[in-house]
Amino acid sequence: MGWLRQAARAAAGPVSGIATPEKWVEDWFTGGTANSAGIRVDQETALMYSPFFAGVRVLSEDLAGLPLFLYERLKPRGKQRAAGHPLYGLLHDQPNDMMSSAWLRETLMGHAITWGDAVAQVVTHERTGTIEEIWPLRPDRLKICVKRTGPGRFRRLYQYRDETNGISATLLPHEVLHIGGLGFDGIRGYPVVELAANAIGLGLATEHHGAKVFSNAAAPGGTLTHPGNLSPEARRRMADDWENIHRGIDRAHRVAILEEGVTWQQVGIPNDSAQFLETRKLQVTEMARWLRLPSHKINDLERATFSNIEQQQLDYVASALNIWLVRWEQAILTQLLLPEERTRFFAEFLVDSLLRGDTLTRYQAYAVGRQWGWLSANDVRDKENLNPVDGGDAYLVPLNMVPAGRSAVGAAGRRARLYAGRTTVRESLAEVYGARIEESDQEVADLEAARVRALVAEHLEPERGARSLAGFLAALSALYSGDGPIADRLSELWLPLMTAFAADVATDAAEEVGYEEPVDLSVWARAYVQAHVAYRISSSFGQLRNAADNTDTTEAAAEAVVDRIAKWQTERPAQTARWETAQLPNAAARETWKEAGVTKIQWVARGSKNCPYCQRLDGSVREIETPFIAKGDEVDGEAEGEKLVAKRNTFHPPVHAGCLCQVVPLVD
Repeated sequence: MGWLRQAARAAAGPVSGIATPEKWVEDWFTGGTANSAGIRVDQETALMYSPFFAGVRVLSEDLAGLPLFLYERLKPRGKQRAAGHPLYGLLHDQPNDMMSSAWLRETLMGHAITWGDAVAQVVTHERTGTIEEIWPLRPDRLKICVKRTGPGRFRRLYQYRDETNGISATLLPHEVLHIGGLGFDGIRGYPVVELAANAIGLGLATEHHGAKVFSNAAAPGGTLTHPGNLSPEARRRMADDWENIHRGIDRAHRVAILEEGVTWQQVGIPNDSAQFLETRKLQVTEMARWLRLPSHKINDLERATFSNIEQQQLDYVASALNIWLVRWEQAILTQLLLPEERTRFFAEFLVDSLLRGDTLTRYQAYAVGRQWGWLSANDVRDKENLNPVDGGDAYLVPLNMVPAGRSAVGAAGRRARLYAGRTTVRESLAEVYGARIEESDQEVADLEAARVRALVAEHLEPERGARSLAGFLAALSALYSGDGPIADRLSELWLPLMTAFAADVATDAAEEVGYEEPVDLSVWARAYVQAHVAYRISSSFGQLRNAADNTDTTEAAAEAVVDRIAKWQTERPAQTARWETAQLPNAAARETWKEAGVTKIQWVARGSKNCPYCQRLDGSVREIETPFIAKGDEVDGEAEGEKLVAKRNTFHPPVHAGCLCQVVPLVD
């Protein structure tokens, strides 16, 4: 690690010596890359040519400015940011103690474009092998070579030499991050500066020519003619006097006084005749061509218009920039991640910021994504750098879209008008929200288990001192009070979830009856959640109290309570999900139809062939405000004398655990 830090700190101004001359010293004596314009061109002088520097700067800054994230693949599909991986912070924030991530990427991109290759040393922990730092290596001191390791087997070696600063090292492939540009041998990329030496040299030559012209007061060369014969000394004195008076911008436009018949004759070619300006314009386009850039990216707006500039920007991202993004992402995948990690983790640039359109265009695109179900309200808000809102994670489902091969669901005659896709939509919503409900209820069950076990340990276990069943029940009552921690957590989890669930069901139900006005069930959903939370905490407290009361000793009470909460943890979340995904869709649909003016609904038995109660209700029709089963009513079962007594007014399914029945609207 010491030599790399030394190299980084010496990069600002290393001393050149006879043994290790700087690149500019070598080029000074060798003339650099040969070109037809007669101008020395190398990686340093090329950057003095503004169109080339602008192109390098555009690509380097654009790539450095994009967020770079490490993602983890999810099963069966999807991804999430792998913030816990050691590479995440190095790639996204700070690769070493002297550079930010953007600075490192900007530097390496400049190397890759001008030299053909960008190489950084990867510093790992001595014992664990975890990557700790990434440092850029100067390309002018790096030699990339290939060594044969066996029959038909080769590997790269990276030789870094800086004898002036006492640095000499040979790095193996797993010790570097190597980003190469277009190449021919799979080892190194083409150095664009060397290939474009003639074009860059011509551009530098035109700049040099223009500077010389202006240093002569924008006047071309010429001759002074004397009618007589002058000695060499007189000719030299006349030329020196003329230049002393008229050479340079500060002496421009002075009046010349010609004596003894001396005349002035211009012999240079005017700039417009030599197409000086046209040459300079052409070289800007030439640089854009070498770097695969649209000309407007290096400020050549001659052919850019308001109608095509956005398309040129998209073309730039899709062509010039995209291949560099792919090179970086694949280099990170193959060189920084272990082989066993590559199927699980991957790096990706976020290019949305470069593809942002105007406000109207963005909002139109969001509307399409929102209406067709791949964007939620919070997804859109996140893209606009806005905070999420409650209930904004719901995805709308186009109700006229059904999977291929699904047949229509319905019954003949007066049976409800069910269309293909209605059952499919409800099943899809139940599947999506059922998983979320089960997850939330598991969190609550775990919270209850932790809190109740703590109360058991405090009041019922002998090692804590005095045991008191009354004290335990009092503490349990406070835990399960209406404003206690269990009720609060249930409300926090269920309110946004059930509100979103109800909103999606309402959209489907309104579409089913052709109701086009917006339906807001947020107030209804809040009341629904409050009622269910109240029922849950009352039921939970009652079950635990009964479990404790029906024992003879505090030890038995403790065991019974712990057994009950353990059963909740393993069984209740799935049971809650099944019940809520059967009850809420029917309840929310009924509320929507009431608002839409539907007056009658019908009971449709589904998946209940073995349930006599559901079969008795199948096909029955009620006014929408009339219960299918009134409180206290009895529904006959299959066996003689077998009856189901309703404990409440039942306006919609389910009537028992596992009931999959539905209510559907009757529309004339």
